[in-house]
Amino acid sequence: MGKYSTNEVIDCVIVGGGPAGMAAGLLLARQGVRVTVLEKHVDFLRDFRGDTIHPSTMKMMDELEIIDRFLKIPHRRMSTVSVAAPNGETVFADFSQLPEPYNYVAFMPQWDFLDFLAQESEKYPSFELIRAAEVTDLISDGNRAYGVRYRSPDGIRRLDARLVLGADGRSSAVRARAWLAPSKSEAPMDVLWFRISRNSGEDEPFVSTGSGFSIVAVDRGDYWQVAFCIPKGDYGTLQSRGLSTIADSMQTAVPVIADRFRKEITSWDQINLLSVSVDRLKRWYRPGVLCIGDAAHAMSPSGGVGINLAIQDAVAAARILAPSLKHSQTPPVSLLSKVQRRRDLPARLIQTGQVKILADLYPKHINEPYKSPKSAQIMGRSRVLQKMAARIIGLGLRPEHIE
Repeated sequence: MGKYSTNEVIDCVIVGGGPAGMAAGLLLARQGVRVTVLEKHVDFLRDFRGDTIHPSTMKMMDELEIIDRFLKIPHRRMSTVSVAAPNGETVFADFSQLPEPYNYVAFMPQWDFLDFLAQESEKYPSFELIRAAEVTDLISDGNRAYGVRYRSPDGIRRLDARLVLGADGRSSAVRARAWLAPSKSEAPMDVLWFRISRNSGEDEPFVSTGSGFSIVAVDRGDYWQVAFCIPKGDYGTLQSRGLSTIADSMQTAVPVIADRFRKEITSWDQINLLSVSVDRLKRWYRPGVLCIGDAAHAMSPSGGVGINLAIQDAVAAARILAPSLKHSQTPPVSLLSKVQRRRDLPARLIQTGQVKILADLYPKHINEPYKSPKSAQIMGRSRVLQKMAARIIGLGLRPEHIE
């Protein structure tokens, strides 16, 4: 059972307990909005979650006066993003050139970050988080939504709300049931996701490229969480050639991980295929419903900017919508539209950069010979461009602030 009775109309129900949903829940609750976050899993432990906490997010927590508690959580700091290639390593983004004190990217398991947001949110009496709650439908009357139905261990339940905030990712149930159709995906790659053991003190390049692949190695303490990026549609070809093909590809770029891959990965069952999509909604809302984060604009994993954009969406949505919601008013469509107008352009520009401008950073087909990424070479020669890249990745194109 939730905090609110089944006959009660709450101000906002947020579908999805990821970065966008939890940040929105915290920001709305601190303004007195009665808000419930529905998370379909029993916890936040997901290997597929990104680990990067950007300067913009740390500035948000500073403005909320919770940054000191956040920084007590174990994390690793990265001041530059480099791209390692067979012909050398180049700096792509230099966060050290950003204003202090948040001139770095913090690496922290996302489940720790989400647990932190949940703990901070639960200090406000108007907040609740319901886990193991999978939304199955919108409660609608014509074109307007009035809440959701969700499946829980206790059966199907109903939650009436003045606003449904869809923050449930690129496979959003909210946007599907609200008939909000995304554009065709422009994703240039897929990702193979697996774990490799890590020795204490061991260091590997964060991003490496090679013939037919690029690889991201995330340090999670006693293991590497590895994203092996391949050209879109090449998974079947890789499977037909066998697991050793992956290790052979990685050997020149990250030999330590390649050697351990041969010993530790013995079955395709140990590898998860993540189908990447880069799409966006033409319209993020309908009466009573608003989508934010990946539900509104699914991003490529490049630069980890999806988390940054999702949280910035949450800040904008809370600032614009809370005045109506905390007075138990349904936000008019004009305000929902205002959120999209505020956040749509940054998402469009970042997606264009990910798919078009940085196209040569993505893996090409397996049989093509390796070519050093030109964009990495150009960035490596210019500190100005490195600072620009850090600003776009770390702060965003339209930074949001807490009022």
